Amino acid sequence: MSGSNLFQLGIGLETGAQAEDTRISDGAIGGQETAERDLFDESRDDHFIRREGKVFAGTHLIIEVVNGHGLDDEARIQQAFRDSVEICGATLLHIHTHKFSPQGVSGVAVLAESHISVHTWPEIGYGAFDVFMCGDAEPWRAVDVLKKAFHTDDVRVKELLRGDGLVTDTVAA
Repeated sequence: MSGSNLFQLGIGLETGAQAEDTRISDGAIGGQETAERDLFDESRDDHFIRREGKVFAGTHLIIEVVNGHGLDDEARIQQAFRDSVEICGATLLHIHTHKFSPQGVSGVAVLAESHISVHTWPEIGYGAFDVFMCGDAEPWRAVDVLKKAFHTDDVRVKELLRGDGLVTDTVAA
């Protein structure tokens, strides 16, 4: 490997990826003190969700499409991602999918608000989707998109509030 230069992942690539912010969170950024801010303040521009006295990073839906059709169709999956992003009010950054042989598709839609991902087993009509969104996006709206896209009424959903309990009244004070 003599004469070869190694590159640092995420820096200067054509994907638009940026370097990770490695500043230490000690109350100072770039040598300047940051103002204390109430983590429960609804006007904060940090994309955390504030609902019913809770502050959490985002809503993560584990969605199982059962008895679905078209789960081997890469283009249909990409369109379902796009339709979900639009109806949920999210911001699409990138879609990447991979079709397996003899069947199955895996993919991810990277969002400004987090991601949507999938792994499918079309031979049994099953698709395992994750829809994780923060901020004002409405991930529950993706459920009807997936029902319609894969022609099934059997869609099972579990909700996780990511980061729930990490920010409390004590921490916010």
